[in-house]
Amino acid sequence: MQSNSQASVIISTYNQPEWLALVLYSYSIQTENNFEIIIADDGSDERTKAVIDKCSSETELKITHVWHEDNGFQKTKILNKAIVASHSDYLIFTDGDCIARQDFVETHLRLRRPNCALSGGYFKLVASISNAITKTIISTQKCFDKDWLIAEGQPKSFKFNKLTKSKSKANILNKITPTKATFDGMNVSCFKSDILAVNGFDERMQYGGEDREVGERMMNNGVKFIQVRYSTICVHLHHERPYKNEEARALNEQIRKETKQKKVTYTSFGIKKE
Repeated sequence: MQSNSQASVIISTYNQPEWLALVLYSYSIQTENNFEIIIADDGSDERTKAVIDKCSSETELKITHVWHEDNGFQKTKILNKAIVASHSDYLIFTDGDCIARQDFVETHLRLRRPNCALSGGYFKLVASISNAITKTIISTQKCFDKDWLIAEGQPKSFKFNKLTKSKSKANILNKITPTKATFDGMNVSCFKSDILAVNGFDERMQYGGEDREVGERMMNNGVKFIQVRYSTICVHLHHERPYKNEEARALNEQIRKETKQKKVTYTSFGIKKE
């Protein structure tokens, strides 16, 4: 099936239905609406399906729900399935706890370049503000407004620059930031052909750097990563991370070390199984 969609937005999620409902709402009010959404669901229960069904019926969003049974942290596997299920030649990856500013999709599409990937960031909300976010606050875009956030209790910091509305300021900050452009799964985009060329995510990888590794293979394969952290704006809802574990992190570090040292461009543990 071919799609006329300009982009496929791949949203990873796992049992955060309340957050996902808000995130999907943020995509229903985008300035660019010619895109599809692929939910990469790592085994959520029925509550997530209910949120997706409700959103599909109440909005114009084109949503495909890609799901597999819960068998521990298998985000890389479900992301590969989501890539295969996508119909557009341009993919935007994000997470089900990242609310997108209204120009998020439009900006990713405007800044895309052949043989390049766009590396965005996020602005982290404190728990109290995360819990206060509603659809009304998203529709008025208050959650991207520095003054509103400070008034609600978000600590002042340089990171408020990540919410700039000025394109010229964003361009300058993107150029001078010391943060390297990498594949960060909460806000990154690339051509589908470029991620297929390296065989997608390495399915051996657990939590911790699993997205960075696919980006490192793409870089080894000649894809240039461009810094857009001050242009493609999303805010990250606060949550704990119970799935961190040292054994998985050590395995991931070993795989990434090999990718870097051997200039690996293709994994045998990706979309196509050798």
